[in-house]
Amino acid sequence: MSANLESGFNFFIGLGGPAIMFIVLTLLALLFGVSLSKSLEGGLRMAVALTGMSAVISLLTEAFGPALKHFVASTGIQLSITDLGWAPLAVITWGSMYTLYFALICFALNIVLLLLNVTETLNVDLFNIWNVSILGLLINFYAHNIVISSIFVLFIYTLMLLNSDAMKPTIDELLNYEQGNISTTAHPSLLIAPVIFLINWLITKLFPFIDKFDFDADTLNKKIGFWGSKFAIGAYLGVFIGILGQQSVANVFKLAFTGGVALELFSLVGDWFGPAIEPLSGGVQTFMGKRLRGRRLLIAIDWPLVASRAEVWAVANILAPILLIIAIILPGNKVMPLGGILMTVLTPALLIVTKGKVIRMTLIGTILIPVYLWSATLVAKFITQTSIAMNNIPKGFGKGQLFTSIDSDPLEKMFAVICGQGINSLDLQKLAISFGCLIVYLVLFAWYYKQMKKRTH
Repeated sequence: MSANLESGFNFFIGLGGPAIMFIVLTLLALLFGVSLSKSLEGGLRMAVALTGMSAVISLLTEAFGPALKHFVASTGIQLSITDLGWAPLAVITWGSMYTLYFALICFALNIVLLLLNVTETLNVDLFNIWNVSILGLLINFYAHNIVISSIFVLFIYTLMLLNSDAMKPTIDELLNYEQGNISTTAHPSLLIAPVIFLINWLITKLFPFIDKFDFDADTLNKKIGFWGSKFAIGAYLGVFIGILGQQSVANVFKLAFTGGVALELFSLVGDWFGPAIEPLSGGVQTFMGKRLRGRRLLIAIDWPLVASRAEVWAVANILAPILLIIAIILPGNKVMPLGGILMTVLTPALLIVTKGKVIRMTLIGTILIPVYLWSATLVAKFITQTSIAMNNIPKGFGKGQLFTSIDSDPLEKMFAVICGQGINSLDLQKLAISFGCLIVYLVLFAWYYKQMKKRTH
């Protein structure tokens, strides 16, 4: 019996991430009362999105892989790890059965916290559970302890929900929402907000005059126009890497065009994931709404809720060249920014904390960029080895070549690696560092939470 069960499980895993998610999302949506056609639509959209994202990654890596090797060899700059943006992490996590497990325990925790009045937020942004799942997978990669991994995931998820509650008043103000509006945002990338809040507070204390030099983001975006688009930024990167990698003129053109289309396709295909999860999210929302009648319920969705603010994109364009310069000169960094060159994992949190002050957003973003680069360097081994184990290695990568992601939750990822390594080797020093960092962040989060709540008055 056990042999048959193991054989069946191996067959299911062998179907691959897209097929697994097609089956699982369809069944989950049906379980929450979604119609058969909508359930099938959501499952199919997810499978197509995962397949499409893998294809875009392969397009980028096949074109840029040789040029990046020449770039390292010709410049001596050891940016030997390629940043592929958030896509590899999403593919890894949604191709793992652990993600479904983490989604289940997080959903159960959300219900408990709602019933206990600890939070007002119901997170229906189920797709982005992968941002939390990757932290659990990261700890488990080093510690081989699913219990510790689960506790850490639940801890991060609790902070995420509380952070959503705390940001609600500011989001209302920024987007001109009514006080009773049920929309809010709960994306793990926004957990950098307490650190941003601290730096913003220091700027206010030390440089109170800085806001006199602020400017209108809409005007800046109009002046930049096409030259700040994803097409253009991808082309700049292609030319930059092609020239430093001593490529032929024909190859420089090819890299420029491939970079432009890849960055645009990352955004386009990325937009497919939201509609894929909508049937299940809607079913969960309806299910919970019937059981919490009379309660104020904040419905948590993805960060693009605030994407209508021009400051998000103006600062992303400003930070892109700054990110590239810092990557080249930063000690300890080995990552060449590529897929994550637009820092949309950071700019929404900058917007909410500073209330859209462009000078502050740019300054704080520049200060925090090294943390994202160091984190991406640190997790490259995990991302590459896990992708190889899942037979999901992008085309164009040679043996021993690493790739990574300049993505959200850099502090949490660094904590996960240090904590996982400490547990695995019983390294008291690493465990002490982990515990110390945890205490400091909790104190900072408590102060930030209290201050953000005061914005209601």
